[in-house]
Amino acid sequence: MLARLSSPAVTRRIFIGDIQGCREELERLLERLRFDPARDALHPVGDLVNRGPDSLGCLRLLRSLGAGGVLGNHDLHLLRVADGDRALREGDTLRDVLTAPDRDELLAWLAERPFVRGFDDVVVVHAGLAPHWEDPVGALERGDPHAPDDAARFAVRVRRCDARGEMPGRDDTDHARFRPWHALFDRARIGGRTVVYGHWASQGLHVADGFRGLDSGCVWGKALTAWIPEDERLVWVAARRAYARIR
Repeated sequence: MLARLSSPAVTRRIFIGDIQGCREELERLLERLRFDPARDALHPVGDLVNRGPDSLGCLRLLRSLGAGGVLGNHDLHLLRVADGDRALREGDTLRDVLTAPDRDELLAWLAERPFVRGFDDVVVVHAGLAPHWEDPVGALERGDPHAPDDAARFAVRVRRCDARGEMPGRDDTDHARFRPWHALFDRARIGGRTVVYGHWASQGLHVADGFRGLDSGCVWGKALTAWIPEDERLVWVAARRAYARIR
């Protein structure tokens, strides 16, 4: 599922790292950015919900602002729970969404997010792109959030992998075979575009040639970060507190 958006009215694209239900921090970040929905396009990099205190408020706010963005693993988890395919887990903070009077509208809006979003200069994905995919953007065009295939699951889960796109059983493995996916990925496959991603809070903010990793661990008590490519600027706000414990 690929989305390509452009509008003559948009003068800034604002990519935001993993929000995870941290509505207060999202609002403060938008205030700091002086966000204007008439001229700014908002694109979260996935994991809009879960572990933070207000997943419902985040979805309502992002929907009201016409946010784009992509799906993350926690967003897929919410959709699977709502479909009855999966139970809530310890530490989930999704009941407010599941019992909300506007639940169906919000979940339908969430499910419309693609797994990857492409622009002329940027590709957005929640976790990463596989080094062996011949067409790493097109590989996710047909992704179904209610029944994600292997490519979609990779795109929302990967941190480390090998050259064939196989992931280790544990993220903290020190086996030399597995490396950060962005160390293996050749951006020539996507025309040299910058890849914007999240999902890796323990890595922290990652700014490198052609890559912007924006998960700065807001839900863990660190920060919520945005990147604006039009003026190559990073803007962040500190988390009010830690909402979840690192396992």
